[in-house]
Amino acid sequence: MSEGAGAGAGSDFDEAVAPENPPVRRLAAWDAAELEGLADEYDTPLYVMDLGRVRENCQRLREAFPAADVRYAAKAHAGRAVLETVREAGLGIECASAGEVERAFAAGAHGSAVQYTAVNPPGGDLDHVVDRWRDAPDLTVTVGARDTVDRLRDRGFDGRLCVRVNPGVGAGHHEKVTTGGHAKFGVPYSEAESVVADARDDFDVVGIHAHAGSGISGDDLSAHREVVRRMGDLARAVGEFVDLEFVDVGGGFGVPYREDEPPLDLAAVAEATREALGDVDAQLAIEPGRYVVADAGVLLATVNTVKHAEEYETVVGIDAGMTTLLRPAMYDAYHAIRNLSTEDEDESAIPVTVAGPICETSDVLCEHRPLARPSRGDRLAVGNAGAYGYEMASTYNSRPRPAEVVLEPEPRLARRRETIADLTELDV
Repeated sequence: MSEGAGAGAGSDFDEAVAPENPPVRRLAAWDAAELEGLADEYDTPLYVMDLGRVRENCQRLREAFPAADVRYAAKAHAGRAVLETVREAGLGIECASAGEVERAFAAGAHGSAVQYTAVNPPGGDLDHVVDRWRDAPDLTVTVGARDTVDRLRDRGFDGRLCVRVNPGVGAGHHEKVTTGGHAKFGVPYSEAESVVADARDDFDVVGIHAHAGSGISGDDLSAHREVVRRMGDLARAVGEFVDLEFVDVGGGFGVPYREDEPPLDLAAVAEATREALGDVDAQLAIEPGRYVVADAGVLLATVNTVKHAEEYETVVGIDAGMTTLLRPAMYDAYHAIRNLSTEDEDESAIPVTVAGPICETSDVLCEHRPLARPSRGDRLAVGNAGAYGYEMASTYNSRPRPAEVVLEPEPRLARRRETIADLTELDV
């Protein structure tokens, strides 16, 4: 039965949201004194995740897509506390690796709530997931190539299979996350029906899947609608010989990183998605990741160096860099930055470049941006750091990864800070 029947939260969805649960949480809404206290207690760099906000975002998605199967894309943030929170909120978990599958089970997810989306999977990943499937036969595996179907068959897998399709249309906040039109992802649209037909005798083919990209908003929504429309057409064609359980149109719902950007009209996106899919004899499935956790997290850092350089005005050196938060260096991404240690943020603002401790020119969080005049020892907060922040952290330059605290609402340590000793433990 189509998800579109009787679904939708209505055009007044934003007005129906309680004031304490706004469509987007800006950096200015975080309590500066509380964040400074956490920095003092746990040191910096430090990620802070508000699990209450994660729950609110899950609730908003479920209200906008009431009849859909909502699955959280774990690659946005795979910490156990977050995975437990989204599971308790009723979301499934979409996993991009065997490691994420293991994390989902460790967070208490049942096999029916876990979907492994294999992208050119290493043999070890397939071995691990198939072993997991033997104990949890209701786990679903999504494949994006005929080769992967054959490799699963060779391993004795005959369970729930979903076929990922390349719809030929992509969108996203950066070319590096525009997946829908890139040949790496999914079987060609023109071959999808044949792949499903070839797999139906050896597997329980339960769904088809496509994803336009990550950070979709504004003009990109037309590409999302086109992807959904094509998936609806494919579902109706495939439905002639396979009883599909779901049509998965991915996630990628964007969030406003800049202070003046409006929040995504999720109700309108949901309605457009249902209309584009049309009448299909299968459940709509979506896979939001960023939308669930981005504004639920901030990164705290400490100013260690302030120097004046004519070309760059004032350079503010901090103890967090591209190994802590990679998005600015990798995607030229914007993150709001706030000086927590001053009360007159606007009056004392000066143009600054905020740079990290990594020996790379790209190791900057912002350039020529107004920031309340910083001094050595000040605490800075970086907003919208909950998605792809900690998950993309690395030990490049042999720098230990940061700690992470979650608010439940009382703070607790969720991931301890790595030490220099940890960096050498794997050396043989």
